[in-house]
Amino acid sequence: MVVVDDGGRSPLEDVVEPLRERMGVQLVAQARAGPGAARNAGVARAGGELIAFTDDDCRPRPDWLRRLAERFRAAPEEAAGGRTVNALGRNPFSRAAQLVIDVGYRQSNEGPESRRWFTTNNLAVPAAGFRAVGGFDPSFRTAEDRDFCSRWTAQGLRMSYEPRAVVEHAHDLTLASFTRVHFDYGRGSFRYHRKQRRRGHPVAVEPSFYVALTREARRAGLLSPLLLWHLAHTAGFAWEWARTRAPR
Repeated sequence: MVVVDDGGRSPLEDVVEPLRERMGVQLVAQARAGPGAARNAGVARAGGELIAFTDDDCRPRPDWLRRLAERFRAAPEEAAGGRTVNALGRNPFSRAAQLVIDVGYRQSNEGPESRRWFTTNNLAVPAAGFRAVGGFDPSFRTAEDRDFCSRWTAQGLRMSYEPRAVVEHAHDLTLASFTRVHFDYGRGSFRYHRKQRRRGHPVAVEPSFYVALTREARRAGLLSPLLLWHLAHTAGFAWEWARTRAPR
């Protein structure tokens, strides 16, 4: 197991030390290079044929790795995404953030032949395939998962969904942090759209996603945080677009 400290504020040596011998945990430190670079650094130190990713605000269930390993044995060339659930049911911002992911999963992974996007807090990738596609693009601070999955499928590689591989996500969001996070996601979304356009694969706007998301948000009583999500994401997208237009 490899833990990458991407310039975090809390020292991790005391956490990792008791687990070094018992679980073979390695600690890698870097100075805030971003999640893509952090995952690449972890893979560089990892062994084995399958690389499984999660995040520091996530708690994988006890059978998480076993479920992903079973999927890998059945299809050793496929990447596999698991099911992520919100662990903070009383936090409306955490619930709204998870709702966006849930609807996005249904939109992106509806049929067995069309799996195309999974978040990196619950993703397992064959090590050989990961290295063949060049790993994560470290220039992305957000949307690195969308970029990686697009490059993976563009190589003719497949992805599968393993709903029994469950990670509980405890992203404790406030009004301010929810707005900031989704503003940053909007910035990453613009970079992703621009990169896909340059590759000759422009990203299509899918109105059905917004229709389904609004319907689900109304049902869950989350229309207000959903509106804030949309405003923050759009503002981040527009901000990044404006930066590319500004004179250097």
